[in-house]
Amino acid sequence: MVAGADTGAATYNAALKRRQAMMGASGPMALVTNFKVFRVALFACIGGVLYGYNQGMFSGVLAMPAFKAHMGEYDPFDDSADQTKKGWLTAILELGAWVGTLLSGFVAEALSRKYGILVAVTVFILGVVIQATAQSGGHNVILAGRFITGMGVGSLAMIVPIYNSEVAPPEVRGALVALQQLAITFGIMVSFWIDYGTNYIGGTTLGTQIDAAWLVPICLQLFPAVILFAGMIFMPFSPRWLVHHDREEEARRVLANLRGLAPDHELVELEFLEIKAQSQFEKRTIAEHFPHLREQTPWNTFKLQFVAIKSLFQTKAMFKRVVVATVTMFFQQWTGINAVLYYAPSIFKQLGMDDNVTRLLATGVVGIVMFVSTVPTVLYIDRVGRKPVLAVGAVGMATCHIIIAVIVAKNASQWATQSAAGWAAVVMVWLFVVHFGYSWGPCGWIIVAEIWPLSSRPYGVSLGASSNWMNNFIVGQVTPIMLNEIGYGTYILFGLLTFIGAAFVWFFVPETKRLTLEEMDVIFGSEGTAQADFERMEEVNRDIGLTSMLQGLGDGPGNHGKLEKKEITEDGQQ
Repeated sequence: MVAGADTGAATYNAALKRRQAMMGASGPMALVTNFKVFRVALFACIGGVLYGYNQGMFSGVLAMPAFKAHMGEYDPFDDSADQTKKGWLTAILELGAWVGTLLSGFVAEALSRKYGILVAVTVFILGVVIQATAQSGGHNVILAGRFITGMGVGSLAMIVPIYNSEVAPPEVRGALVALQQLAITFGIMVSFWIDYGTNYIGGTTLGTQIDAAWLVPICLQLFPAVILFAGMIFMPFSPRWLVHHDREEEARRVLANLRGLAPDHELVELEFLEIKAQSQFEKRTIAEHFPHLREQTPWNTFKLQFVAIKSLFQTKAMFKRVVVATVTMFFQQWTGINAVLYYAPSIFKQLGMDDNVTRLLATGVVGIVMFVSTVPTVLYIDRVGRKPVLAVGAVGMATCHIIIAVIVAKNASQWATQSAAGWAAVVMVWLFVVHFGYSWGPCGWIIVAEIWPLSSRPYGVSLGASSNWMNNFIVGQVTPIMLNEIGYGTYILFGLLTFIGAAFVWFFVPETKRLTLEEMDVIFGSEGTAQADFERMEEVNRDIGLTSMLQGLGDGPGNHGKLEKKEITEDGQQ
């Protein structure tokens, strides 16, 4: 059986390579030849911008005298203030995002990816409106608004990458999914500079003019959100979702339109059958593992994600994957990255910057360096590998934390005469963000996505995301308390945890670069899982005619040459 499967795998993989050759270039040129898909994905990534903007924006709002005046009894930056309230104002967004993440899988599957984005944007807009109208309720109203906004951005952060991956052809799928991470960092960068620009709207006098300083950054989110909502109405459905819900003819038309080809074109038919094969594979897997949930009802769809996640804890081999996914996300958050993103002005004040404008300017630099440092990983991660990047990034971040702790310990009481030491600590914060941007930012998510067999991947990624959001919430909640109570000890704690994270990656996380699913099974001690998945997929491919079509396209240079010539002509027309 194994030998036969190996033969089938070789044939199928050879056919897939031929298909990739027919599809043309990969990399930047593939984005040019698939510009229609690129435009669709780029538009959907407004959702990532909204998420990143929310992550960064509120740190500047907390630092504004306008917001302090509006909150009345609560001074966000007075050392004697209630740091728990400050933590809740920031971290409640992450708690809402965690809830949104749990619900997003059901919404995206029951309503479609397209309508799921529309629902998430609606929730997001509702949350922003509640915050913007918090003229009398103060603290509690803003808490409610940020929780609802968090539900929206959490859903967008999950559904948009799914949508992009499903409208994209294979040769640009990775780039378009990575585009979401760039969109998030872009949103963070923009939010910091908007905070810097609106800080002193209306001067320093009390009244509605000064309220505009913090209301403008909050309300500006409504413009891209409304644009995303209006535009998504005209965006196509995911072909994969259409096929999975037995709307095959519509899926074929959408796929042909996205590729700029005729509905009866060989490549459209080939990709359509590949999508259908994946859909049938998922349905047969569910029927085998969870027969009581095989019927595609909304209630079964809702229950499935929880039942499937529970099953990941029931075997030793799968539990090892659970540990890698959840602990990797734990260390990603406990590097302290979101402590910096959420409380950068507060941190810079602690490092001797008394002027709020200067603090916001330094915070703006954080956004720029994070955005720029993310780009190389998107381009080169498949060459370098995951473990070296994660380990080097962790050591770099931890070293920055320790250096900052030493500087703060020596100079906390004399910043006025030690401005050079303060700026050295600020530079270490910027360098810390650089190390995160190229390493744990994108690579943590890559690890979480790659370690699972096909049949468990959606649920494993969801579990990893859940760990990420929950730890994100905890870090956001406790950071102001730690900064106020233990001072430089905050950086020592983050530094030690990040060093431990480097050791965890080096000794317990496998290198996933270019590993097959079968090789991943061997590493985690679950030999046979990927083999069973492959055999099920091979059976589906035979049943729907995909294997014979791939072999037919791969056999005979005349057919291949004819197809290549046709593709060149159509590419030239585009």
